[in-house]
Amino acid sequence: MKDLDVFKKTFIDENRGKPLFLIRFENISHIEINPFLDLLRGEFYSCLDLEDISFGFHYYEKKGILLMGIAPLFEWNIEKFPNIENSVGKFQQECIRTKIAVFHFGVSRTQSNFISTSDEIFEELFKSSEKNLNDNLVRWSWTYYNKANTYISGSVHEAMIQPTVIYNPKTKIYSVKGGEVFVGGGAYFGYKDLINDIPNDQDINRIELLILEKLIIACDGAPGLLKFNISPQSLIDTFSSKEKVDKLNKLIRNKNLLTENVRFELVEKPYDDSQHSLKDVCQAFYDHGMSFAADDFGVKSQSHQIVLDLGIMIKEFKLDPISFKFKIEEDQIKFLDNLAFIDYCKRLADNREAVITAEAVEDFDTLRFLMEHQIYQFQANILFGKMPVSDYRRDFELLQTIPEDVVKEVLNDKILSEKQKQHGNVFRVALEAGLI
Repeated sequence: MKDLDVFKKTFIDENRGKPLFLIRFENISHIEINPFLDLLRGEFYSCLDLEDISFGFHYYEKKGILLMGIAPLFEWNIEKFPNIENSVGKFQQECIRTKIAVFHFGVSRTQSNFISTSDEIFEELFKSSEKNLNDNLVRWSWTYYNKANTYISGSVHEAMIQPTVIYNPKTKIYSVKGGEVFVGGGAYFGYKDLINDIPNDQDINRIELLILEKLIIACDGAPGLLKFNISPQSLIDTFSSKEKVDKLNKLIRNKNLLTENVRFELVEKPYDDSQHSLKDVCQAFYDHGMSFAADDFGVKSQSHQIVLDLGIMIKEFKLDPISFKFKIEEDQIKFLDNLAFIDYCKRLADNREAVITAEAVEDFDTLRFLMEHQIYQFQANILFGKMPVSDYRRDFELLQTIPEDVVKEVLNDKILSEKQKQHGNVFRVALEAGLI
C-alpha cells in the first residue's frame, strides 16, 4: 500500500507513454481491507491472465475507497490487450457467489503521456472511475478504446508521412525535403478511424495531444522538415503553460529530432483565445526553433486571422486546391480571382520568408500551371502518397534527386500514370520502369 504521492510516482510517472487503468473499489463489505488486498493480488491477478503487468494500491481510509493502478511492464499488443473491465466483473461475481466479499467498482483508463503532469492524469482517472462506478455492466466502448489506447502507446512504426516535394527550376530537379505526418500504418487507416474508437465523453484536446506525442515518437530520427496537424484550440488549452512547451521540446530532442525541423500545421477550426493568447502560446514554441503553417489556406479560408496574428512565425502556407483547381475555359472570372489570390498569397509568404505548398494537385496540367506562377512546392498524390515513416526514413537520401523529365514521363504515360495512382510513389514507379 502506497501513500498518494508514491502511488502517483510509481503508477503514473514511471509508466510514461503506456496505457493506464485505475480500478476504484468502494462499499467493500464482508471482508477486511488486508484480506481483500490479498484477494486482489491473488485471485484477481489470476483472472487477468497476464505476466506483463505492474500494479499498486492506495487506500483512502476515511472514504473507504481503494485504488488499484494497472499498467504494462513493457507493451501490450492490440491482439492481446487485456479486457480489465471484464476481468473485474468476473472477479466481483465470483466474490459474491462464494460470499467472500461484496463491493462496487469503477474502471477508468487513459495514457500516462509525456506532457501532462501526474496530477492532471490522476485527476482524470479518479473522476472517470467515479463516473463509471455504477456503470460497470455497460461495456459498449471498452474494447474499442482498448484498441485506440494501445495504438497510441504501441509500436512506433504505426505512423504515415506524405512527402513534400520541391522543384528547383534552375536544376530541373525534384527532391523530397520533409513531409506531413499522419495517423495510420497498422491498427488504423487514418485519423477518422481512430476517432471513431474514442468514447464520446473523452476530451478531444487531450486525444489530440496523445496523437501528437505518438507521431513524434514514431518519427524517431527521421530526417527533413516534419509537419504535424493540431487545432489552435488544442494548442491553447494544452500548452498555455510554458512548462508543457518545454516538456514537448525535450520529447522532440529525445527522439533525435531538431526543433527547427518541426512545424505545426494549424488546422482551420474556430478557437477562443480570450484567456490565453494563441500568439503567446506559439511564441513559446517559436523560441525553441519550431515554426507554424497555415493549413487549408484558400480564397474561402478562415485562417487569415491566424496568419495576421502570428506574423513571421508562419513559415508555410498550405494552398487549398480550391484556389487553383479550375478550368480557364469554364470559368474565366474564377480563373482571374484565383490568379489574384495566388499573387496575394505569394506576397504574404515573401513578407514572412515563408514557402507556399500546393496540396492535392491531381494532374500534370495543374502542376505545370502552378510552376508557371512560381509555386514550386507540392504535397500531392500525383507525386507521393502516404508512406510508412520507416520507408521514408530508409529512402530519404534516394529521394533527393528526381529529374523533371522522369517525372514528366511517368505522369504523361498512360500505363505509368496508372501505376503512380496505385502506388503513390513517383520515384518507385520510375525506378521499376528503368527511368532512373
